[in-house]
Amino acid sequence: MIDDPVKIPKDETTPEEEVLFTSLRAQNWEEFHGQKGVKESVQIAITAAKKRGEALEHILLYGPPGLGKTTLSHIIAKEMGANIRVTSGPAIERAGDLASILTNLEKGDVLFIDEIHRLNKVVEETLYPAMEDYALDIVLGKGPSARALRLELPPFTIIGATTKVGLLSAPLRDRFGVVHRLTFYDPKELEAVITKAAQKLQVNIDKKSTGEIARRSRGTPRIALKLLKRARDYAAVKGEGHITHDLTHEALHMLEVDPLGLDDSDRRFLHAIIEKHSGGPVGLETIASTIAEDTHTLEEVVEPYLLQIGFLKRTPRGRVATEAAYIHLGLRYTQDEKNQQRLL
Repeated sequence: MIDDPVKIPKDETTPEEEVLFTSLRAQNWEEFHGQKGVKESVQIAITAAKKRGEALEHILLYGPPGLGKTTLSHIIAKEMGANIRVTSGPAIERAGDLASILTNLEKGDVLFIDEIHRLNKVVEETLYPAMEDYALDIVLGKGPSARALRLELPPFTIIGATTKVGLLSAPLRDRFGVVHRLTFYDPKELEAVITKAAQKLQVNIDKKSTGEIARRSRGTPRIALKLLKRARDYAAVKGEGHITHDLTHEALHMLEVDPLGLDDSDRRFLHAIIEKHSGGPVGLETIASTIAEDTHTLEEVVEPYLLQIGFLKRTPRGRVATEAAYIHLGLRYTQDEKNQQRLL
């Protein structure tokens, strides 16, 4: 089973970009920048498992998309000297699909399940004994002649990845011995990611350009790599192939990515709240109708970053644009709007 391509916030990953991101993916701990606490904890777990000669405990990685859950899983498998099988929750439709995957695993292998919260209930329950007892319970036949058969499995490790840990059932979540949340990167960490990626792409980039891209990447390595690729293309067409600060600035301006990483969708969202609905509070469906966008995209793609940087508030009465959003957009924040928000 092959996992579905991971989506980049604000833009769909094309097959060509997926190949690019895979080629730029960190191959070892030295290349994997950021997530210091997670790295140290996982390294200790790997070392301890290898000393005992056991399979690594099951690991659950959660957090926003693009932070390195898949990359980290491949590094873990490599450090354990194990093969890795990659699949996703939606791809495992029936218990038979899971059984086929599990019975083909060898001792110590790693099974990476992306978007594990999307496993259906029957598959999930089939997974419980496999995770706890390394056994697979199968029912043969139907009716009175049906009989249960237990297949022993070699010790293996499941690494689950999810962007919505809250949708994971408690019984499944509790079966993971190591649970870690991946956090957004700071600009310095992203600069290291961009510098390493530029070396792999064999393209020259100056320090100012690296910092500029890092600041506009919303704390997400996947977005940083996407912007680096766009800057490389722009430099190849408009310059001599070297990514300079001026060319980077022009490329990002062309992409409508501002100094805080907001793009056209973010700004349209904020302008709709401020200019059409007096700064809020206003319901999500009303905003979606105003800018001709679906509510799921606004809630899952647009809002998280605006909430993170303090440009948006979610209240019981609806969405409200903060004073910081007005300042960033160059709009006047009036006393009436301050009083309106104070009443919330």
